[in-house]
Amino acid sequence: MITIGEYLKSSRKRKFLSLGDIEKGTRIKKEFIDSLEGENWENLPEYPVVLGFVKSIISFLNADLEKATALLRRDYPPKSLPLNPKPDVSKQFFWSPKLTFIAAVSVVILLVFGYLGFQYYKFMSPPTLVLTQPEENQEVISPTKVSGKVDPDAVVVVNNQSAEVESDGLFETEIDISESTTEIKVTATSRAGKETVVVRKVIPKI
Repeated sequence: MITIGEYLKSSRKRKFLSLGDIEKGTRIKKEFIDSLEGENWENLPEYPVVLGFVKSIISFLNADLEKATALLRRDYPPKSLPLNPKPDVSKQFFWSPKLTFIAAVSVVILLVFGYLGFQYYKFMSPPTLVLTQPEENQEVISPTKVSGKVDPDAVVVVNNQSAEVESDGLFETEIDISESTTEIKVTATSRAGKETVVVRKVIPKI
């Protein structure tokens, strides 16, 4: 019993044509033509496309189209084609308005918590204290000026004497110096009760 592949091959050879000749005449790749004649279905597309190939080849060879299509229907193992194929979206990612909303809310939450965390860290940290005057081992007289800069919300005490802190954090005060005064101690206390202490050795000049 002749098969579709044998029928195509014998029809071509009766015309003394090569695969290349068929390719030129039908614009079908000779690899497909060779697969058709060898009935290598795994190398061929779906049935509707293969049917189109066969019709073109048979028309070019001026062979029996009805016989060829009947042989193809019999020999071709049809592949199931779903009527409404559904694409596999399980691995595809789509950026939706819902994701935009979630992302925006997440960013706002992170910013809020980050700000609160920073403020808490700043609140719980000892205040920054920079003492500009007097310098280490400086000769001092009475009264002598003590100045520097601190966090604006800190309380400054110089040798048990309060110093007023300006809105920009600058402070300045004068303290009495005696012959026994060998150091000036400046203590800055934050609202959380954290302290920063700077001690300067001084030489009283009385």
